Amino acid sequence: MKRWQLWLGMGISALFIWLALRGLKLDEVWQNMRAANYIWLIPSVAVYFVAVWARTWRWDYMLRPLKHIPLRRLFPVVVIGYMGNNVYPFRAGELLRSYVLRRREAIPISASLATVIVERVFDGLVMLVFVFAALPLAPIPGDNGRIRAIVIFASIAFFAALVLFFGLAAFPAQFYRLANWFSDRLLPDRVARPLLDFLQRFLQGLESLRHFRNVLMIFFTSVIIWLLETVKYWFVMHAFNFEVSFFALMLMNGVVNLATTLPSAPGYVGTFDEPGIEVLKLYGIGDNIAAAYTLVLHAALWLPITLLGAYYMMREGMRWSDFGKAVQVAEQEAGA
Repeated sequence: MKRWQLWLGMGISALFIWLALRGLKLDEVWQNMRAANYIWLIPSVAVYFVAVWARTWRWDYMLRPLKHIPLRRLFPVVVIGYMGNNVYPFRAGELLRSYVLRRREAIPISASLATVIVERVFDGLVMLVFVFAALPLAPIPGDNGRIRAIVIFASIAFFAALVLFFGLAAFPAQFYRLANWFSDRLLPDRVARPLLDFLQRFLQGLESLRHFRNVLMIFFTSVIIWLLETVKYWFVMHAFNFEVSFFALMLMNGVVNLATTLPSAPGYVGTFDEPGIEVLKLYGIGDNIAAAYTLVLHAALWLPITLLGAYYMMREGMRWSDFGKAVQVAEQEAGA
């Protein structure tokens, strides 16, 4: 990871941590965490892994134009990728996931990365749907419009990305010819050829967007995935002495996951916690119990998938240094 990227993520996380801790009474936060009924974490972890299985099903659906892979073989690859997101900055686990898939199934990193990026766009769109659906059903007392402003900005960004990918998927040959025309005039051949090869494989990864039925299936599975994750939020809430509606948790889920698209330290430190606390405070939940809940929820999301991913990574015969190999292979595919 380039040093400036690492420091940027660390700086953004530090800012969000400062915002999250500002004004809290840490002894009360700790007391709320100690008083929690952690038996509720058992069903929360179980439903989260059902959501991870649904993510595997979605990715299998997107990879089928390239290669059909049984879910039992694909599930460990997905888990390793999410573990990588938790321990490397800048969602670098997505690259690790594509690298493992290349090792196991000989699918080019550039092609699988295209499907991963499309996944993220659909995830962002579902988060926006959650926010738009939850606001009328769980109105925020005294909302000053800040969340709506964030949602409008994010909507523009994600819909623009979606239109771009639909365009690339619908007209791959035309886009490739256009890229070829520009590269012939602007780049030396030793750079242009590998980049065009990378682009061709990337466009192959968008095959699943060329059929309306596939798009509906990807969107449907994305909604299921994030509803299941909201159920996890609901289970963890029952471990604490407060209650908000399921729709309020949908809103929290949407806002938190939109915030985690920002660069951050590994594990979305700060970018997950501060928005979650702020959303709960808007519904009248005390800041100390909101902080305790959000921190426990974050740990319950982070720890199980990280431990399972580390296990699958060791079973795969991989080491932490393999992330560097993943970067090298991706650069070789891109001709860098």
